[in-house]
Amino acid sequence: MFQQRWKSKAVMRAYHGDFIKEKVFKRWFLPETLPDVRPKRKVLGDDKASLEEFALRKKKEEDLAEEEAQKGMAPVGSLMFTEVERRIDVFLFRTCFVHSVYEARRLIIHGDVMLNGKKHQNANTRLAPGDMVSVKPEAIRFFKKPSDPNWYDVNNYEQMVEHFDPTEDDEISEADAENLTPVEQAPKYAELREAKQARNSEGPPKYPFTPFYLPHFASPWLFIPAYIEPNFATCSAIYVRHPTARPGYSEIPTPYDADGEVVRFAWEWYVERRPRMRTTAQLARMPEDRALAQRESIEEGRKGLRKDVLRNSRRI
Repeated sequence: MFQQRWKSKAVMRAYHGDFIKEKVFKRWFLPETLPDVRPKRKVLGDDKASLEEFALRKKKEEDLAEEEAQKGMAPVGSLMFTEVERRIDVFLFRTCFVHSVYEARRLIIHGDVMLNGKKHQNANTRLAPGDMVSVKPEAIRFFKKPSDPNWYDVNNYEQMVEHFDPTEDDEISEADAENLTPVEQAPKYAELREAKQARNSEGPPKYPFTPFYLPHFASPWLFIPAYIEPNFATCSAIYVRHPTARPGYSEIPTPYDADGEVVRFAWEWYVERRPRMRTTAQLARMPEDRALAQRESIEEGRKGLRKDVLRNSRRI
């Protein structure tokens, strides 16, 4: 059982925040209370009944699975990675603006990411519902010609550039030439001439289409979770709410069954080994949590409001 739990924990952590140290993950990125994914059942009776239950444990597991399927229990075990999904670097990866979490961390540290309209360079920040994250378009690697030939040209950009003719609109069409008199054609030719001169002075031609390249390994993560609202025209996305779970479905992106044995064994590992105490020095090193900061500001506002109400009531 120990080996199964350890291996399950290892494979889950390899996908969910492998760049986070295990000690830091257990201290800051596990929820305060982990949901119970394996409700305990008492075995009533003497030793004989216990032995019978042990011998028929396979049937008991099948009955438990059938009972869970009938009740429609939500796969809450995967929600222990909610805090990891709230990180701004993981959020940026989920929006499909970058091809890896490491690329997202690079953009954040280099100042190419804005949080609510302000430059943000802390990749450990946990977002609050309503936060908007924006990326500079010139920093997104999908819009640049890659050095790796295995990347896929989605828009056939190179082929379109090769056949693009910027002088197509430099002449009046035959239909316009027939409908316009020579006097009316003169200003039209003058406009086309001025447009051609302006285009030549600007340097290389500007193409009316956008390059877009994807790596060959993009298909497994090319999706948008339900708690994210992206806008690809402005290269921005909004963290709408925290991930949730409902019967038969979990919003936490994971390659494993959200209610399978791997997630359950990993949950059992962290239930027994997560740190319980946080000293004042440890709290000072806590990564930025915008949702917690909002709750604290709301509580401070409520306390101030109560003081004002009490002060006014005493005056009356």
